[in-house]
This record gives sequence, structure tokens and C-alpha cells, in this order.
Amino acid sequence: MPPQSRRTKTATTDGVVPGRVARSVPKTPARTPAKTAARTASKSTAKGPTKRDRIATELRRMISEGELPRGSRIQQDVLAAMFDTSITPVREALRLLEAEGVLVGEPHKGVRVADADYEQVKTVYLLRMLVEPYAMQRAARRLSPLDIDLAERLVTDMEQAAEEGDRARLNASNYQFHFLFYAKCGNDGLAAEIDQLWQKFPWDVLQVLHDRADETSNEHRSMLAAARLGDGDALAKATQWHLSRSFLALGKHLTGRPVADPFDVDND
Repeated sequence: MPPQSRRTKTATTDGVVPGRVARSVPKTPARTPAKTAARTASKSTAKGPTKRDRIATELRRMISEGELPRGSRIQQDVLAAMFDTSITPVREALRLLEAEGVLVGEPHKGVRVADADYEQVKTVYLLRMLVEPYAMQRAARRLSPLDIDLAERLVTDMEQAAEEGDRARLNASNYQFHFLFYAKCGNDGLAAEIDQLWQKFPWDVLQVLHDRADETSNEHRSMLAAARLGDGDALAKATQWHLSRSFLALGKHLTGRPVADPFDVDND
């Protein structure tokens, strides 16, 4: 259960944060904002992403990599200085992330990073279970030997990053591994929808579950083995198992007790 960037300062009052990890990624679908009312704000042009989009992308990264902790407050003037821009694109980016559920606006208090809510996580998990195994099944017959070799290198890199405690590198390689497959599913719209679901998932929380490192590695290698055989059914089942085990571990972490798999209608 994405592009190189520059060093930035955190938008909270906590000071300086480490720079982003440079990522060497396979061709993957571009990130697209959630289909919400926030889309009425300024949009990307043919020349590239707008200031709003660049700010939103960077804030998502900082949250997913733990640089902006859950519950921390966002200061618009700090963001404007950090991105060398006016307040307007900052406000547009914050509205976009509020619409996605990444940030929470509070009357008279401003905006803060949303807490990881179990019910929201469960909803995102259910949607991921509906689409990701199917995308993997479609990708199985479209993968080249070079794709498989790259996927294996990414699994190895994740294992090394987990052993070294490098969360940013682990997050980047994990994204690249999964979207190497999704980019090959033969449906760009489907891959883009999966990308939006990933943006709503609390990867920063999931990464604190160090006791799942070995289990996650085994799950990724099972997916890799099925892909190497070109077995779409096996790849889909391995993906389902991976998503389910990840969700159950995260659910227990968030609630303090074992949870049922909501995708199992007989037990939920």
C-alpha cells in the first residue's frame, strides 16, 4: 500500500532544510494538479510550469521527504522570499494544496501541513488498489529488457538507501521504480491519475516504519521477478500484496492497533 531541483529554505520558522536529491528518472508522466476548483488559478504554459506549480511541487516534495513536518505552519511571506516571487502565486499554490488535502487552512491561524488522517489514507489506498494492479498488468507486456534492468537497479538503490537511512533517496527511487511500470501501461491518463493518488499518500509517515524495510524489499523483488517473466497476472497480484501489506502497517501506525484490510469486503 519526479525532476531535479534546488536547495531551499523551509517555509516554517524552523530554519534551513537540506537540498533536494537530484533524480535520474526514466520517462514518466508529468505531474498534474488535482481536478479541483483550484485549476482556475494560473496554469502552466507551453514554456513550462507556472510559479504556482513550481511552488506547489516543491512543497509536496518537502512534505513527502519530511522537511516540512506534519502540523507545521506555512508562512506566505517566507515562501515568497524563498521563491523570489510575490504573494499571489504563493497563495494560489497554497489553495491548490488545500484542495488536494495536503494543507489545512484554519481561521485566524493560517495554513498548516495536514496530519495523516487514517480515513483519508484508507480512501486513497482503496483507489490505488483499484487502479495500480491493473496498470501493472498492462505494463508487463510493454516492458523492454532495459526497463527491467533499470527496475532492478532501482530496487538495489532502495535497499541501500533504507540501510543508510537516506529517506529522500529512498522516496525518489521508490517513485521511479513504480512509475517506470506505470509509464508503460499504455494509457497516459491512467498513469496521471495514479500520480495524483500518490501525491495524496503520506509517504513521510510510511518511511518511519523501518521494521518493514526487508518486507518491502522482498515485495519489490517479487514484482520485479514477475515483470522479468512478462507475467501480467503475477505482477498485478504482487502489486496487490505490496499495497495491502503497506497499508496494514501504516494503518496500525496511525491508529495504534491492527486494522482490517478495507479491500477485503468480508472483513472490513
